[in-house]
Amino acid sequence: MTLPSQKTVAVIVAHPDDETLWAGGTILSHPDWKWFIVCLCRGNDEDRSSRFYNVLKILKSEGIIGDLDDGPEQKPLKENEVKQAILKLLPAKHFDLIISHNPNGEYTRHLRHEEVGKAVIKLWNAGEISTSELWAFAYTDHNKKHYPEADENSSRSRLLTKRIWLRKYRIITETYGFEKGGFEAETTPKTESFWQFTDPSVAKKWLKQFENKPI
Repeated sequence: MTLPSQKTVAVIVAHPDDETLWAGGTILSHPDWKWFIVCLCRGNDEDRSSRFYNVLKILKSEGIIGDLDDGPEQKPLKENEVKQAILKLLPAKHFDLIISHNPNGEYTRHLRHEEVGKAVIKLWNAGEISTSELWAFAYTDHNKKHYPEADENSSRSRLLTKRIWLRKYRIITETYGFEKGGFEAETTPKTESFWQFTDPSVAKKWLKQFENKPI
């Protein structure tokens, strides 16, 4: 599918920094697109939320942050709670593209990433959110064998230019303030990859392989 040169795009993520880690290069590479970033957790964390809004300025994006539970216990959230949080924060309009988490997460493992990825696909399939196309982050750590990297089997994959990657890296280490040598900084993918869907029923069928994954 050929995408318009200028389009409206929503990025729906669990945490402040997910938008940059997994899609920051894509956002920075398309400043002409109209971006709206929805972050579902850490809205009441003054430090993380203020950094998120600073990042929005750098990314030339609009956006909003919510406050879904993200405590250290990582207790599973009810599916409807995640869905309602998305619907509350996401503008009720049609998007040319929505980008969100993989229902299998980007690494082993983060429950909130998985829950958000599943909820977005189900909302799209039910017609509760509207988009012409959905991209799900496509990364893997092969069960903690290495830092997350682009999945070689993904639908879409793009090696970032050095300039774009350095801008992305500075957002992670300077604006978000993660330590160099820490997980986030060491992860920061140089290649960004996605699973691409234009039919919600196909995405829903793909989702089934992750549905019964034990907590």
